[in-house]
Amino acid sequence: MAEHHFHLKTNWPGLRNDVGDLEAKNLKTKISIPQEMDGPEVGTNPDEMLLGAAATCYIITLAAMMERSSLEKKELYMESEGIVVVTNGVFTYKKIIHRPTIILKENASENDRKLALKLAKKAESSCMISRAIKGNVEIELKANIIA
Repeated sequence: MAEHHFHLKTNWPGLRNDVGDLEAKNLKTKISIPQEMDGPEVGTNPDEMLLGAAATCYIITLAAMMERSSLEKKELYMESEGIVVVTNGVFTYKKIIHRPTIILKENASENDRKLALKLAKKAESSCMISRAIKGNVEIELKANIIA
């Protein structure tokens, strides 16, 4: 069994509405509480970081599945949305909505369209971040396949 380790450092020099630092091998940014939650909105925040982890894992998984299936594409891009609810002062990450757009080659068949949609759905359940948050955060998929 292969085991991979990832490391990240954070520094928080102040109180709730101050600004901290986050640094990983390929990521360095300021961190703070978002404006929607009465924070200073400097750099990124945990809500964006979770959304980013889910979105990047999903789109990379989808691209890998398309490659293994020899499904050619012209473009693959996505918009994702994270929804956080506040109930009695408790913040809960409720839902992530992925809206991938797969633009297939001009000569794509109906079977290619069906395969693209099948892979779009399968990538969500195959992505390790989706599996990690399953049961805690709902993930909704709204795929757009263009041929």
